[in-house]
Amino acid sequence: MIWHLHKMKEIKASLSQLDTVVSYLKKRLPRDTILFLSGDLASGKTTLTQAIAKAKGIESDVTSPTFSLQQCYLCADGGSLYHYDLYRLEYEEFMQMGLFEEFEKEGWHIIEWGGERLKTFLGSVGYHVQSIDIISSENSRIYRIETSCIH
Repeated sequence: MIWHLHKMKEIKASLSQLDTVVSYLKKRLPRDTILFLSGDLASGKTTLTQAIAKAKGIESDVTSPTFSLQQCYLCADGGSLYHYDLYRLEYEEFMQMGLFEEFEKEGWHIIEWGGERLKTFLGSVGYHVQSIDIISSENSRIYRIETSCIH
């Protein structure tokens, strides 16, 4: 039998308080995590990725890999951070391009615009999958952080 366990954490933070969200993630996520970011256009997905990269000691500019699909960064601790933008990419195309194999690499994999089908598949084959839904409010964002475990 397969059980889906969901845990939800909500953090309200302005841009200047983004380190609160990053600190929460760093304390709770294992070294190898696939992090799905969702939210409206301009909700702050890339901004959150930039804050995570900074906290991991990455000094280079972190931009959305809209046209390259993936960016890879070396962290100060020797680990890696992978950043994906799958806005125009469907599940079948993703798999045909061989991008699935990238998840075997150690580190955090942050996916913007990843579909539910990909998220479900990755969880079902044993990857640690985390989701963050970013909701814009007037002067801050609400970060709904959900961990899904399949046993």
